[in-house]
Amino acid sequence: MPHSRIAVTGSTGLIGAALVRSLRADGHEVVRLVRHPARSGDEVEWDPRRGYVDVAGLVGCDAVVHLAGAGVGDHRWTDAYKREIRDSRVLGTGAIAEAVASLDVPPKVLLSGSAIGFYGDTGDRAVDEGAPPGDGFLPSVCVEWEEATAAAEEAGVRTVHARTGLVVAREGGAWGRLFPLFRAGLGGRLGDGRQYWSFIALHDHIAALRHVLDTPELSGPVNLTGPDPVTNGEVTAAMGRVLRRPTLFTAPAPALRIALGEFSEDVLGSQRVLPGRLLDSGFAFAFPGIDAAIRAALR
Repeated sequence: MPHSRIAVTGSTGLIGAALVRSLRADGHEVVRLVRHPARSGDEVEWDPRRGYVDVAGLVGCDAVVHLAGAGVGDHRWTDAYKREIRDSRVLGTGAIAEAVASLDVPPKVLLSGSAIGFYGDTGDRAVDEGAPPGDGFLPSVCVEWEEATAAAEEAGVRTVHARTGLVVAREGGAWGRLFPLFRAGLGGRLGDGRQYWSFIALHDHIAALRHVLDTPELSGPVNLTGPDPVTNGEVTAAMGRVLRRPTLFTAPAPALRIALGEFSEDVLGSQRVLPGRLLDSGFAFAFPGIDAAIRAALR
């Protein structure tokens, strides 16, 4: 895209903050949607629970990138927190889509977050964007999350659902919790280690988001995962190699179920997800392998 005005929700999160830095470094104007009255010219107020967006702040935007949502692994999955996970995604996405659709001149693209949780547990079966949703809580959330963009799609806005995998980064997310453990020599397999982890380096994730914004042919679901998913056991071995630490510890499945409750089923579940549409559209990964992705995170 030429120098553009781009609105971003979730701009303080791991991915959002990195995307904002990348866009601004290339001269784009970024406005950040925040949950308080705007305090500067680059802020736009919104309240996802009330369905409120200061639509005036979106005027002139060429793209809207919607990444906000409660962290899936931030708390134990009580009924109340599961509602928070769902509502923060579905209500927030609906508010953004309605705001985009209400503009006299809407943006060219709405890039809305989603997750590979859409597919559920795929075992050792590789899936791409053509696969149906899986069963369980996270797949049902992802289905509703993506359906909540309907108003923007009906208004003719190119809408993309970025189904994100496990982002390899030391600053946050699931991997941000792994690095301190492995550095301390306390890292190891989760369960039997045979479950597939569909990872993507943070650098490649941001590049993929930029690629989606720049590729008019892409709409609908796009998997943001690396081209070579590996098992948790292979991740464990790679972390040990790169960090030069032993990986003798294991977290048995029963212990994880006690510690994490329902969320443990997703930690122990297997998702072998391929980035079919990214590859078909010409995207090139800078860090396709697990060792390279870990080293990139350390840099």
